[in-house]
Amino acid sequence: MAVTLGQARVSELIEKMGYPFLGGNVFDTEWDEPVFESTAFFEKGGVNVAVIGQHFPYTPIANPSYLVKGWSFGIRPEIIQKNVNKAKKKGAEIVVLLSHNGFDVDQKLATIVNGIDVILTGHTHDAIPKAIRINETLLLSSGSHGKYLGRIDLKVNNGKVVETSSNLIPIFSDVIPPDKEISNLINKVRLPFEKECNRVIGETETLLYRRGNFNGSWDDVICDTIIQERDTEISLSPGFRWGTSILPGQKITIDDIYSQTAMNYPEVYRTEMTGKMIKELLEDVCDNIFNPDPFFQQGGDMVRVGGLTYTCSPKNEIGKRISNLRMVSTDKPLEASKKYMVGGWGSINPNVDGPPIYRLLENYISNKKILKKNNLNAVKIRGM
Repeated sequence: MAVTLGQARVSELIEKMGYPFLGGNVFDTEWDEPVFESTAFFEKGGVNVAVIGQHFPYTPIANPSYLVKGWSFGIRPEIIQKNVNKAKKKGAEIVVLLSHNGFDVDQKLATIVNGIDVILTGHTHDAIPKAIRINETLLLSSGSHGKYLGRIDLKVNNGKVVETSSNLIPIFSDVIPPDKEISNLINKVRLPFEKECNRVIGETETLLYRRGNFNGSWDDVICDTIIQERDTEISLSPGFRWGTSILPGQKITIDDIYSQTAMNYPEVYRTEMTGKMIKELLEDVCDNIFNPDPFFQQGGDMVRVGGLTYTCSPKNEIGKRISNLRMVSTDKPLEASKKYMVGGWGSINPNVDGPPIYRLLENYISNKKILKKNNLNAVKIRGM
């Protein structure tokens, strides 16, 4: 999500990249004109290929809108269709959509946009062993964190795909020689920060991971951190899946903390919320994930919670998916009219006041020294 770095930084990076930055669904709000190029062409195996870029449609909603002020996003299937048609007219034999829509959204998109041969989909981090076919379109999602290489082979005759194959290839970093040029570049960039990044602040007795729609063990540590370091009853942490796992017995470094909290809006707020507000917030996020219409799904994952347990029924209708909310500290039901002190981070609001989450996390782990397993099951799932 490069655009969440802010428009000035994005423009700076685009100038340095040396290759097309594609985003056919991003428009200027004043003139309704495209902000980025939509399509790039290249030749592969004697076949003219067009690649169309698609940014995350809900960027100004899921992220701070002030970072992309003046830009509008959206799925815009009609724009995608126009760009596909333009690419075909310019001689493209194969059209690829490089998409940040999410796997469910792109499955629906393949039913209403004609002429896309391949959708390489991202955002939801799904790892699909083989590409799936919807009408005449192949869709492949290749996971995250460089764990897999997604490959689709197409045999083309007279501008038509006549044969296909696909694979999800695991990447074993310890048996693949690193690219020397890229390794040297990484080492050069990291050199001034290497000592600090490798500084050990603790150890874990349990597997620390972040994966899936609900709390992972890294999320539990972050939520516990907020409750202790900000003196709150309940904590909320954004629904992220990124960040590398740590094995039991492994040392925890500053680098590990940054890999879990790498945001340019990391401030940890502290505020009062009623039980009714908390339930409505959870219901709203839940609908963003489990709405039966993929075009109303914003992807991502459920907000992580600390100090609170609840039951989630994803197949229920909106407003009725979250139930049995209980406070961990008292084992009493969350009261709709009662006010609770809540802490959280990754707020989309401007001018949030509070210390950065990575500083609090460092303090928490340093004081604990050894992280032990959290046996609390914060969320119970029904009807999946």
